[in-house]
Amino acid sequence: MLLYIHIPYCDSKCHYCSFNSYTGRFDTRPDYMKALHRQLLFELERFEATPGSIETLFIGGGTPSTVPPELYAPLFETLKPYLASEAELNCEANPNSASDTWLKGMKALGINRISFGVQSFDPDKLKRLGRAHTPRQAIEAVERAADIGFKRLSLDLIYNCAGDDRELLNRDLDIASDLPVGHLSAYELTIEEGTPFAQTPDVRQENVALARWMARAIEERGLPQYEISNFGDPCRHNLGYWQLKDYIGLGAGAVGFRQDRRYYPPTALDRYLANPLSHRTEILSAEDLKTERLFLGLRSRLGVDEAWLSPSERERARLLVREGKLLTRPGGYRNPDLFLADELVLFLMD
Repeated sequence: MLLYIHIPYCDSKCHYCSFNSYTGRFDTRPDYMKALHRQLLFELERFEATPGSIETLFIGGGTPSTVPPELYAPLFETLKPYLASEAELNCEANPNSASDTWLKGMKALGINRISFGVQSFDPDKLKRLGRAHTPRQAIEAVERAADIGFKRLSLDLIYNCAGDDRELLNRDLDIASDLPVGHLSAYELTIEEGTPFAQTPDVRQENVALARWMARAIEERGLPQYEISNFGDPCRHNLGYWQLKDYIGLGAGAVGFRQDRRYYPPTALDRYLANPLSHRTEILSAEDLKTERLFLGLRSRLGVDEAWLSPSERERARLLVREGKLLTRPGGYRNPDLFLADELVLFLMD
C-alpha cells in the first residue's frame, strides 16, 4: 500500500500550474495538518492498514517545504508502526523554501528522498515560468540536501517552452548532471485551463523531435528512462501507481484508490478543513481497470501481462511484436518506444 499527502500551500503560483494550491492562506496550516491527521486515522481503518503495510509515502503539492517539520510530526508519529522497514519516504520541495532547518527537520522525521521542483537553470526561462527561485538557489538547495545526508535526490525539468532549443536544454542537463541527483523528471510544458498560460498559449512549442532528443540526452548522461517522463533510480512510489497498488490519498484534492474504488476528498481548502472525512466514491469497472493497466504499463518499462489481454488483443500484440513495436518479456510484453504508448494501447484494445 502507498500513501500520498497533499500540501496545498505555495509562496507563489507558477504560470503553468493547475494543481490544487493556494497562496496567502498560510494561517490555516496548523488546522490543515490537524485535518490531515484526522483523515489519516480514518483512512488507516478504511484501508485495513496493518503494521509495516505502507511501502512508500509521497508528500506533494503545492509546496510541502512551506510547512515546518514540527507540523508534520504528529502524522509521522501515527504512521510509525505502519511504515515498512525499508519504506521509501518522499517529499517535494522548492529551492527557495527548502532551508537547512527544514531539510534537517524532515530528515529527522524519516524522509529519505527529496524531489526538487527546479524546472530550469536558465534565469530568463524561470521568470517566464513564474518560478520563485534563481538558478543559484536551485543548485545550492540540492547540494545542501546532499550535505545534510539525503542519499536519494531528484529534480524536475520542464521543456518544450517557447524559446527552448538543444543549446538551452543541454545547459540545463549539464548543470543537473554535475549535481548529486540520481533521478530526473522531464515534463513537456502543457497548457492547462484556468492558468495564466491559458491566456498566452504561444508560450508552448509543439516539438516531438525535441522531446525524443531530450530523452536520449538524459540517457546519455547515465539516467535510463523507465517511464515516459522519468529517468534514473526509479521512484518506488510512482512505480506503485503504475502497478495499480492501493494508495491512501490525504488532503484537499488528493485521490485514494483501493481495489476497484477511488476516493476523492473535498478539493476546496475550506470544505476540507470543515470536514476532512467527507469524500466522493467512484467505482471502476473491470474494463476501466484493464484500460488503466494497459496505458500505465505501456508508458513505463513495466509492460503488460498477456493474461490481461483478450484472445483478439493477444493476436494484435503478437502482430506488434513481429513489427518490432512491442518486445516480449516473461509473461507479457513491454514497449521499446514509450512515446508511442497511447497509440499502441488504442491499437491493442477491443
